[in-house]
Amino acid sequence: MAEKLLEIKNLKQYFNQGKPNEVRAVDDISFDIYKGETLGLVGESGCGKSTTGRTIIRLYDATDGQVIYDGVDVHDKKSKKDLKEFNRKMQMIFQDPYASLNPRMKVLDIIAEGLDIHGLVKNPKERKERVVELLETVGLNREHADRYAHEFSGGQRQRLGIARALAVNPEFIIADEPISALDVSIQAQVVNLLKELQEEKGLTYLFIAHDLSMVKYISDRIGVMYFGKLVELATAEELYANPMHPYTQSLLSAIPLPDPNYERTRVRKSYNPENHNYQDGEEVAMREVTPGHFVFCSEKESASLKATSSSK
Repeated sequence: MAEKLLEIKNLKQYFNQGKPNEVRAVDDISFDIYKGETLGLVGESGCGKSTTGRTIIRLYDATDGQVIYDGVDVHDKKSKKDLKEFNRKMQMIFQDPYASLNPRMKVLDIIAEGLDIHGLVKNPKERKERVVELLETVGLNREHADRYAHEFSGGQRQRLGIARALAVNPEFIIADEPISALDVSIQAQVVNLLKELQEEKGLTYLFIAHDLSMVKYISDRIGVMYFGKLVELATAEELYANPMHPYTQSLLSAIPLPDPNYERTRVRKSYNPENHNYQDGEEVAMREVTPGHFVFCSEKESASLKATSSSK
């Protein structure tokens, strides 16, 4: 059995709590991430994916629930020393490579900021060499260290974001839609780079995205979110071969393929949550329908899904 690195237990992130305009961005979700794996988190815009990532890394304080990293509850950490150590272990690659880099700082200082904060280099020479090493790791070169962020293309800026995240030798990286702002031709390069770095450095990823085909390529397991809820969780192969929740089926039916014959006959499924017709008092929760395949459903739906799966 793989070792658990991260446990998310009943995590909630509400904004404007108790007010008429309360937003339940993350509404009581639970899942685990194992060392060395990539867990993909998908769903439409506004479903709570990015908020989940930001709450895990403490950019937001959780409304309720636990984020247990390596056996320690992240949101219980109080001292600056504890937080500093945690921040070194967990890093984030942000969605927008244009907004996440300081335009007034040179690349050398952007990437070395983490090195300076955590005291990981002894002198300016060692600092420069470490930054050059990181730049070369992500496919850039020594000359780029003395430039400003605005001098780079989108793909290069995202590589700078990856280099900055790697600077402090983290164990776990949250990649928040790291390719959505990039050209399609550059997306594959960045994803391949992330996969190579994972193999070389033994990294663990939470990969947040809405491009389902790319998520399948990089992820070991995939979780599907809908309006703050986690509605399905399974291995990448299982989720695509046998989607059980109607929302997952709707998402997958929207994936276009470069095949004119298929596209002419493709049926786009729509999802209406009212079709579940849950009764008052009926418990709806994540249930394991087949080994390792969890679906947010009622007891009755779970029995029906199990019967359907066993008959296949």
